[in-house]
Amino acid sequence: MSNRGKVAVAGVVAAIVLFWSVGFWAGLLVLIGVPAAAYLLLDPSQRRRVRGISRKQIGR
Repeated sequence: MSNRGKVAVAGVVAAIVLFWSVGFWAGLLVLIGVPAAAYLLLDPSQRRRVRGISRKQIGR
């Protein structure tokens, strides 16, 4: 299994545990809020790099 596959499986497991332990809406807020906050903490140059990488992967 690739590294991305392992990360995806770990994310699904974490989401299930989070939803079960704190409830659906709080879990959803954490699952959306944490990556959004991490993105906003990046420098503008780092944000450009992240956007460029995601655009290149779409074109594959």
